[in-house]
Amino acid sequence: MSQLPAPSAAALAHSEKLASHIRQQIAAAGGWIGFARYMELALYAPGLGYYSAGATKFGSDGDFTTAPEMSPLFGQTLALQIAAVLPHTAGNILEFGAGSGKLALDILLELERHNSLPQRYYILDLSAELRERQWQTFQQHGLHLLPLVEWIDTLPQQFSGVMLGNEVLDAMPAHLVELGANGWQERGVQDSGNGFAWAARPLSDPALAPICSSLGASAPYLTEISLANRAFMRTLAEHLQQGLILLIDYGFGAGEYYHPQRDQGTLMCHYRHHAHGEPFYLPGLQDITVHVDFSAIAHSALDNGLDLHGYTTQAHFLLNAGIGEILQRFDPNDIRSYLPHTSAAQKLMNPAEMGELFKVIGLSRALDLPLRGFCSGDRSRML
Repeated sequence: MSQLPAPSAAALAHSEKLASHIRQQIAAAGGWIGFARYMELALYAPGLGYYSAGATKFGSDGDFTTAPEMSPLFGQTLALQIAAVLPHTAGNILEFGAGSGKLALDILLELERHNSLPQRYYILDLSAELRERQWQTFQQHGLHLLPLVEWIDTLPQQFSGVMLGNEVLDAMPAHLVELGANGWQERGVQDSGNGFAWAARPLSDPALAPICSSLGASAPYLTEISLANRAFMRTLAEHLQQGLILLIDYGFGAGEYYHPQRDQGTLMCHYRHHAHGEPFYLPGLQDITVHVDFSAIAHSALDNGLDLHGYTTQAHFLLNAGIGEILQRFDPNDIRSYLPHTSAAQKLMNPAEMGELFKVIGLSRALDLPLRGFCSGDRSRML
């Protein structure tokens, strides 16, 4: 990992503090924890994990760049779809894991432009540091909209409106499972005395075995199963009384996700805009992600009473929802203003950038309304 930027002494000390905490958890569990538990600790351990501590994560000074950080076009286009749905509900928006707050701000500014502001814009984020950053974003760029924003710790018992999550699912803990000579086992983590090391054990959760058996894989094969994603969808279904859930993330349907040639899984880490596959490197200082199995998302939703409204690529969704209309606001003769917007749109929709790998799934309850974002290019048959 010598090619990666060196962390500061303070960052190294923070990482070692988290590593010590993880080692204690491994010892308390008898010398081994599943990777899902390691990922949970590395990302969310209170005050120490990547998302619960104070390091900058988004944008040019962070570890990765999300679509809202790239351009307001993303949030503005989502707002066009949201504006069509809100009048058919109680008119609320709830965003999970709102990052820097940029997406919330862009959505609200665009809705304001169309005189379609929500009753409330709820933000559910577990990170106190990110909540503070979101508040500062509105303080600096949308102070007049702050009265609409409410930070919450738990889901409302009954929600009517639009639930929204951009790059939330990929950061939920996932189990690593591997098929070898001894059948399916779970890959986990132990303390080698000189860092963390991989170690395989029998599957730790009874829910894993039937999923593994359904994959039809041939040894050797390594992949991920996110029980957390499935549980998340069950929870949303319990709380959504009426409205739409929009989830945007990178991933595939099960047929692509568990393709025989994808035999090393999708686990990926992000540190200072470098992607690599070493989750034990500097715990607490890097993001750890897995791609999303959108078939599991859809089936969990359907099994819990939700409807599938559509599933498509980010490129198709943005084109359908009206990104072209927003681009028409800018004068192509004003090159200095126009080019940054068209360049950002290219990155958002180019198949070689975010356009193809990123997907949008729409799930709903009691919403008899065609959604413009899924009017063409729908891939629901692939789920």
